[in-house]
Amino acid sequence: MSLRPDEISALIKEQIKHFDDVIEQKDVGTVMTVGDGVSLIHGLDNAMLGELIAFPGDVYGMVMNLDEDSVGVTLLGNADDIKEGDEVRRTGRIIEVPVGDELLGRVVNPLGQAIDGQGEIHTTKTRPIERIAPGVMTRKSVDEPVQTGITTIDAIIPIGRGQRELIIGDRQTGKTAIAIDTILNQKGQNIYCIYVAIGQKNSTVAQVVNKLKQGGAMEYTTVVSASASELAPVQYIAPYAGCAIGEEWLEQGKDVLIVYDDLSKHAVAYRTLSLLLKRAPGREAYPGDVFYLHSRLLERACKLNEENGGGSITALPIIETQAGDISAYIPTNVISITDGQIFLQQELFNSGFRPAIDTGLSVSRVGSAAQIKAMKQVSSSLKFELAQYTEMQSFAQFGSDLDEATQATIDHGERIRSVLVQSQYSPRPVTTQILTLFALKNGLTKTIKIEKMTEFMDGLVDNITVKHPEYIKEIEEKKVLSDALSSDLKTAMKAYVEQFERLQTAG
Repeated sequence: MSLRPDEISALIKEQIKHFDDVIEQKDVGTVMTVGDGVSLIHGLDNAMLGELIAFPGDVYGMVMNLDEDSVGVTLLGNADDIKEGDEVRRTGRIIEVPVGDELLGRVVNPLGQAIDGQGEIHTTKTRPIERIAPGVMTRKSVDEPVQTGITTIDAIIPIGRGQRELIIGDRQTGKTAIAIDTILNQKGQNIYCIYVAIGQKNSTVAQVVNKLKQGGAMEYTTVVSASASELAPVQYIAPYAGCAIGEEWLEQGKDVLIVYDDLSKHAVAYRTLSLLLKRAPGREAYPGDVFYLHSRLLERACKLNEENGGGSITALPIIETQAGDISAYIPTNVISITDGQIFLQQELFNSGFRPAIDTGLSVSRVGSAAQIKAMKQVSSSLKFELAQYTEMQSFAQFGSDLDEATQATIDHGERIRSVLVQSQYSPRPVTTQILTLFALKNGLTKTIKIEKMTEFMDGLVDNITVKHPEYIKEIEEKKVLSDALSSDLKTAMKAYVEQFERLQTAG
């Protein structure tokens, strides 16, 4: 049996007639289900992972699942007016965020839209929020410090430019305070700062912004906020958007500090949208790729070599633990990705030792490479001395009679602890830290009563700054304590010790 020419012609015409429909189906889809910030779309055969999809009412979604007969899309806006049967279209664009100096001093949402009431942000450039991290050959080892202004960190757990240092601890132990103090201390340090708030209350973010404004830090800071009231997909893209903003400055050869507060809530947001997209749950109901979620984000923090501009992104991710359990799923994941952790302990916080940093569990895998030489000279034995003090103190609880050596170790440890106690929002210049640690290291505080240590150290720093400004200038310029300078400092400090003791006796 053979087809007649007119039948062949009719078949071809029929195919041509439906050709546009086939093309249409590849770029246009129909909403099958919608709810909880997630929509299932029929059609969109050409859709790409991470592509923006246009919904009715100027709402956009992001492609997260590519199934055989449907596409899973997470919504990035109010979905109240979207209903089943609505038509959606591909945009052909991967999700992007505006970048540039125009974002400094502003509070934006993860899509780069201003939410601080100061008008629109007019930028000329955008960047995709997802990017493959720079390769090993484009990087160099970390060798320059990020001064946090917190003596415990700068002396014992130093952070370098291009490092990823985890801040971990229970709620209300001062994790955000450390991050904010670090941002405040970057004034005049040529570091751009980004604070990403994920799942925080709007009032909490407003307090942080207010504190940064009071400290004059908003001039070099951008705040990206995805509050607790936002949909899970918006919270999910927040840290990637913050990182993309930082990468624009990185490629200009500048140094960037980015705080992710916090990645526990980020993982919960990702778990929420993954379960809504019917992805298989794993340990603690998190999806199997939750490790990749944070590793692809934190690997983007780096120190580039000179051929690639020499810029850096330093990441301070924050993780909240439950009852100090650092062996839970998300904490262990992020610990294994980062270059060390600052562990905050509830017991230390409650006892008044703040910042409540446990120097035994905290570590920096970059170490003294992230310190100036003068700081290395005065802080090299601190961690050991604190560990000795902790051990001796627990031992001393069981006995009343202590030999002189043990008592001396405990007294010295208590003096170190008193110097490391620091009030919030009062970062210390590196020269102040070096002077106080120099006095400790050289035994110049042995005769000072523990309760007078804070007063003594404040007076000592003021005395050296006023009477011997040339010492301060030499530390700032040469970043090393020469033998001559060390000798001069000892003489000046001994004179002040005598003066302080005379005043105390007279008082």
